[in-house]
Order: sequence, then structure tokens, then C-alpha cells
Amino acid sequence: MSSRELVVLGTSSAVPTRHRNHNGYLLRWDGQGLLFDPGEGTQRQMVHAGVSAHDVHWICVTHFHGDHCLGVPGVVQRIARDKVRHQVRAVFPGSGELYWRRLRHAAAFADTDRITEHPVTGEADAVGPLTARLLSHPVESYGYRLQEPEGRRMLPDRLRAFGIKGPEIGLLQRTGSVRGITLDQCSVPRPGQSVAFVMDTRLCDAVFELADGVDLLVIESTFLSSEAALAKEYGHLTAFDAGVVAARAGVRRLVLTHFSERYGVAEEPAFLEEVRRSYDGEVVVARDFTTVPVPRRR
Repeated sequence: MSSRELVVLGTSSAVPTRHRNHNGYLLRWDGQGLLFDPGEGTQRQMVHAGVSAHDVHWICVTHFHGDHCLGVPGVVQRIARDKVRHQVRAVFPGSGELYWRRLRHAAAFADTDRITEHPVTGEADAVGPLTARLLSHPVESYGYRLQEPEGRRMLPDRLRAFGIKGPEIGLLQRTGSVRGITLDQCSVPRPGQSVAFVMDTRLCDAVFELADGVDLLVIESTFLSSEAALAKEYGHLTAFDAGVVAARAGVRRLVLTHFSERYGVAEEPAFLEEVRRSYDGEVVVARDFTTVPVPRRR
């Protein structure tokens, strides 16, 4: 199993359907679990997906519309009930802190000090490896990007040519030189992997900045283009918009989600068709319990 993958827990927008639960997305990343936008029913979806409270290290809320946060009480209480011992960071728009506190304390239970709160503010903010950018929606909404730092890829033929082997390879990586031979002579830059998560928003500069060159883009596709005016009015994207973003930003793998309840499974090909008008890369039209690996490094 990939150590970096997206587990989709729900794919509906404001109203869940027989086939689609409210939002919910767990990004597995090197032993850490980032839970984005836990909508109503997320705790039960986690059970069906084989995800436990111990798999959650981050709770990231884009905004405080119900389909993106009504699952917070159940997840928080489950973290406390299951006695999760590691730190769980909660990231959410600072302007919605009152809503966060109402959700966290929605019912009587023994709270846990394992959850620490990290409200984000301004046009751009950062919490650990996460970057948050303010989007364009009727309420304050943030998109998130997880970016691995750039590294180096060692070149075996160059190492052999210089006679560098065994412990000297590690020394070269740590110090940058061995016997006068530099790291640049034996390696090339290796871009870090990246994932962007873009929910409710109109097209804006921040969407393209978050998506720029990412390996995996998870993005709302609430409507088809026939409802473009409605999408703009309510601060959403169409499938065509998502394709434009992916093409312009150079996204490697695109995941469409957050579908209006007006569309059933039979309409899924129409979403793919709209994306294909501008983007020819990998596309996943997500369903509940879809698992999507982060593409291998370039």
C-alpha cells in the first residue's frame, strides 16, 4: 500500500445522496493522516473505509458550511473516546473560531488535550507543512497545499565513477562533500511531492497558486457548465473550471469531487467530458471509498 494516498470518505456537496456521503477526505502521508472537511457521517464512513481515530493527525476545515464540518463533533469525540495519544492539529479559518468551538463541544463528553487549535488568517498562512490560501466564497474559505521540500536524487553512475560507496554516500548527503567531491557532482535536484485541496470557491488567483505544479489536486466540481451562472453566484466551480485549473497549473493527477445532489452516477461521464475539453492528464471522478495514490516522483 502506498504511504502517500488519498482515501475518499464522501463526495457530495450540500445534500448527501443514496450514493454519496457529505465530504470527507483522509490524506495518508508518511504515517500521518490529514482529515480534510469532515462532513456529516464522516465517523461512520471512516469505519467502512478501515480508518480509525488513531489514523488522524490533522483535522483541516476549509470553511464552516455544514457539508464541510458537521462531522467534526463525532471525529473529535472519537479521538477522545479511543484515547488517541499523539497530537492532533486542528486547522480552520480564524473567522470561524466560534463555529469550531461549537462543533468541538457540541455534546457532553470527556474532552481531550491531544487536539491543538491552529486558526489561519489573512490572504495566506502556514501551519507546519501546510500552506493555506484564501479563496472566493460567500463565507471565508481556505484552500490547502501540502508541499514536501526539494531533495536530491543520487546518481549511481557518478558515485561509482568517483569511488564513493558505503558510509561515504551518507556522509556526502549530510555534509555536501567527500574527498573534495561535491554533492552536486553526484546528484540532481528532486522536486518534493505536493498535494492541493481546493473546495468551495470561484475561480481566483489563489486556486491557480495552490494547484501550481502539484502531483495531486483534489478539487470541487459542484456543477456542469450548464449551471455555470449558478456556480458563480454561489461561489463554486464547474467540471470545466477544474479542467482549466489543472491544465494551466500543470497538475499531474486530478480528483473531481463535491458533486451537487442533482447529479447521479449516470452523469459522471459528463464531468470527465468537460474536463477533457482542456486537460489531458490523469482524472479521477471520485466516488465514496475511492483510494487515489499520490503519483510517484517525477
